[in-house]
Amino acid sequence: MPARKLNMRKTTESVLTAPSSYSSTTPLAENKHLLRWVEKMADLTKPAAIHWVDGSKEEYDSICELLVDNGTFIKLNEKLWPGCFYARSDARDVARVEERTFICSLSKDNAGPTNNWEDPYKMRKRLKDLFRGAMRGRTMYVLPFSMGPVGSPMAQIGVQLTDSPYVVANMRIMARIGLPIYKEIDRDEKRVVPCMHSVGAPLAPGQADVPWPCNDEKYIVHFPETREIWSYGSGYGGNALLGKKCFALRIASNIARDEGWMAEHMLIVGLESPPDIAGKTEKTYVAAAFPSACGKTNFAMMVPPNGLEGWKVWTVGDDIAWIHPDATGQLRAINAEAGFFGVAPGTSAKTNPNAMATLSRNTIFTNVALTPDGGVWWEGMTDEPPAECLDWQGKRWTPEIVKATGAKAAHPNGRFTAPASQCPCIDANWEAPEGVPISAFIFGGRRASTIPLVYQAFNWSAGVYAGATMGSETTAAAAGATGQVRRDPMAMLPFCGYHMGDYFRHWIKMQRTLNVTPRIFHVNWFRKDAEGKFLWPGYSDNIRVLKWIVDRVRGRAQGKETPIGWTPHYKDIEWKGLDFPEQRFQALQEVDRNAWRKEVMGHEELFIALHDHLPPEMVYERELLICRL
Repeated sequence: MPARKLNMRKTTESVLTAPSSYSSTTPLAENKHLLRWVEKMADLTKPAAIHWVDGSKEEYDSICELLVDNGTFIKLNEKLWPGCFYARSDARDVARVEERTFICSLSKDNAGPTNNWEDPYKMRKRLKDLFRGAMRGRTMYVLPFSMGPVGSPMAQIGVQLTDSPYVVANMRIMARIGLPIYKEIDRDEKRVVPCMHSVGAPLAPGQADVPWPCNDEKYIVHFPETREIWSYGSGYGGNALLGKKCFALRIASNIARDEGWMAEHMLIVGLESPPDIAGKTEKTYVAAAFPSACGKTNFAMMVPPNGLEGWKVWTVGDDIAWIHPDATGQLRAINAEAGFFGVAPGTSAKTNPNAMATLSRNTIFTNVALTPDGGVWWEGMTDEPPAECLDWQGKRWTPEIVKATGAKAAHPNGRFTAPASQCPCIDANWEAPEGVPISAFIFGGRRASTIPLVYQAFNWSAGVYAGATMGSETTAAAAGATGQVRRDPMAMLPFCGYHMGDYFRHWIKMQRTLNVTPRIFHVNWFRKDAEGKFLWPGYSDNIRVLKWIVDRVRGRAQGKETPIGWTPHYKDIEWKGLDFPEQRFQALQEVDRNAWRKEVMGHEELFIALHDHLPPEMVYERELLICRL
């Protein structure tokens, strides 16, 4: 392997001698279409070198060493944070850029009103102009990856060409990459999604690089019909790790609609009961969609509270679920990813001990604070902040500076990239090629009033309506006035790669292929009392709600009929270990008909925007809800 490492070094240093031709490591695939595409893209972008990624540990170490030399990575204290690295992005490149994200379908109508659309022919021309010579002085990495376990009939394959070693290092954690994927490509059985990425910062001969190259002009572009992704100008997260939101949701939602499955922005968990007298346990899997800032990762890695010690929550995935009907008409789901790309601020041993254990080693931290002892810190990680650290922009930060200026040590979107296999509660079947059986779908948002803690939709169509109309109140982290309800259907508004009305229709059609229909529920952990205090403790106590959901699915729990769906009786929730008065529970579960009438008026706003593609079932469900109210 050392020869390979030296070869990599040499290729990145050959920058100054070969601005328009390139040296290349040996191609690791024989597929002529892939070889031709790589050659064509190299001819367009003019890299100094091409490196075919093999996915090995030695290669990863070499890339991390290169990133340390470039000033992109800082190696953390090996005793405190073994195998961990720290990165700071450019201050202009810190999050997904929704306004620069495009769905360039052949017809504008197919993209729908909730997506940015541009003429694909014009966009292609613009991108070709931007990519022309964009990799000069840099190495182009050929990065093959599988979304889903390699060889799974539910997995999909992509190849990302990128000039960012930071992307390669993160993708090795987030997806399955390297030699096994080339073998899959050489079989020529599956369609490969081509993903083109450049940070848009070519280097002239002799020009020094910067730790975080990027460009003020950014484009994240999807071509649904040709299944292509082009990303320019950003090196960060969902803009640059193209297997994540770009492929696993925007492109995959198009593939799923065409092939009869579902690509969803959902976590997947299994709830396992304590052993019965015979020593047998029962495990039930559910998938859940929550918008950002609604406790998705915490729910995916719950630790049972006092009183429910025998119960276990097993994590299959925390962000993306690909869901297929099997031969028996049962929905089965895989986690398309191999890692967690989680928001660091707010993550702590109190809120999410399993996440903290997961990220304790072999993790890449981006835009959090760096402590003097070579560790990391972020708001919410400990009760006491460090006496001093360097903030996410490398400036000195102290608690006194916070009092004076309010400056955050970590960026609110600071991230950790950690291998899912390190999670203490990772499910034994998380990489099962056939997926896990899904018994229920859960939707939920952040709502201070109106929406009860939990209710079950009357049927599939009513459940699709609940998911289609779910909303979340804006927090200080989002632009615009706080407290306003932003509709985010199925938590897919920024991620659906086609018309949202057609997406609802696809959900309704999916049930027709099933013999076992998962039940659909809606939750709200964030309801407040008259004093503005949260009524529900949340976090690990959410397992009490999950247990009722599982009991309903298994036909064991009663439900009380209300105009919006079935809700639990007080006695149906497991209260062991929690002092929660019945009166408080009734306030939490109250269905106020007047408030709900206003809520239904809010649904209309979304439906008007989607009216020409809105399935009639959604209109009927709304009419039925109005009648019941």
